Amino acid sequence: MTVCKVPAAILYQIEQELDKDEKDTMLFLCQDLVPDLPPPDARKLLVALNEREMLTACGLAELLYRMKRFDLLKKVLGTGRAAVETSLARNPQMLSPYRVLMTEISEDLDKEDLESFVFLLLDHSGMSYLKKAKEKSFLGIITDLEKLDLVSPNQLDLIENCLLNIHRKDLAKKIQKYRVEAPVHTIGSAPVYISVLQASLPELSLADPPGIVNKGKLLNGSGAIQKEQIPVSVPETGTALPQVPEQYRMQSRPLGICLIIDCIGNDTGMLVEAFNALHFEVHCYPFLNMNSLPHKLCEVARLKQHKVYDCFACVLVSRGSHQDIFCTDRLLPGYPLEKVKRFFTGDKCAALLGKPKLFFIQNYVEPGHHQEHSSLVEADGDLVSAIPQVADILWSQCMVDASALERSPGSSSYYLSTLTELLLDPRKRKLPLLDILLELNDRVYGRNREQPAEHHSLLLKHTLRKKLFLSRSEKLIK
Repeated sequence: MTVCKVPAAILYQIEQELDKDEKDTMLFLCQDLVPDLPPPDARKLLVALNEREMLTACGLAELLYRMKRFDLLKKVLGTGRAAVETSLARNPQMLSPYRVLMTEISEDLDKEDLESFVFLLLDHSGMSYLKKAKEKSFLGIITDLEKLDLVSPNQLDLIENCLLNIHRKDLAKKIQKYRVEAPVHTIGSAPVYISVLQASLPELSLADPPGIVNKGKLLNGSGAIQKEQIPVSVPETGTALPQVPEQYRMQSRPLGICLIIDCIGNDTGMLVEAFNALHFEVHCYPFLNMNSLPHKLCEVARLKQHKVYDCFACVLVSRGSHQDIFCTDRLLPGYPLEKVKRFFTGDKCAALLGKPKLFFIQNYVEPGHHQEHSSLVEADGDLVSAIPQVADILWSQCMVDASALERSPGSSSYYLSTLTELLLDPRKRKLPLLDILLELNDRVYGRNREQPAEHHSLLLKHTLRKKLFLSRSEKLIK
């Protein structure tokens, strides 16, 4: 009798949540697990893995993690990203590192990169394939190259050379790192991928590891600040530090790139003036639509200046919901704020690794997209848990009903105008940034009491590891 490790209801729920691209990614990731089956659809794949007792809870968590569906990890499996990362580091993995690597490269290639990559395959695949490949994803092209015996887990020179030729040295380095960290051993005819680290560590359950879980909230009036507990001896790189400096280095001039995307248009001039005065190099892009937003984010994330600057700031002003922005299109479901953040995390933008990344969000919430509760204190943990899960992030977000724009079409955001006022005050700027933002929260909630018809909800969360000052400090420990 077949023993099903995962209930069918869970598999059905996951399959219903995935879009076409995510299903294709799942099929690619699991291709080696069911090599005797013809290419199935996502549901048939999940059923096949389950019937063969290959889809344990840990395996399913690994699959959702590699697909970046962290929301389903919590919603369906009741676990978190940090717990899965710990489990993956200490236990043999279900998915091959090769397919995980190809998936990661696919996520980092934009349309122009992919077109250049396809063109470079001309000598190997011919003009007829070149025409077909224009309609395919990177993972689809890799699958075709595997069938031609041009690419395999041990044969990645073609991909590496193409990436170098399109000036994606960062992705070529991932292939080089893969060769070192994921040696391939053969048992019978099936490749088994084992890393030295995995073989040397004991088993660990999927429960949240110590030191990662949240340890409470510091409340100030109606506002809340929640700091995720991150082991300070292990930054984003995973290497140990002998000690943690007291302050972030904030000495460069310019201090960093400040990206301003104002899709409303009432605050652009004020924001540009303020961040110029704070010695940021301001890049301002007003009135972006949903299609141009990710391209602009990718372009800014690749700027070479990040390497010599000490900080990064991003200000977004848009209609949207608590977790998405609509830009100028008001399209649903919107562009997830989680994806905005992801462009600038240390694993995606190496030049910002270990440096503070500041996000200030003003969302004008459209009707039908409100949280059940309007106050962060009253809200459950879902809203909070959706924001930064990696080191050196500060996230300040204000939500107010979009009707405020109809009542006062040309008025500035109270949240942003108060923020710039505090940041430009010479006395305030000598304080740690978190202290300034606590005062910002207090002022905004004070306005709520005075004008209850225009209620602002605030979210302040960070994973900073050191104190952060937006002015030079003589006490800086380098």
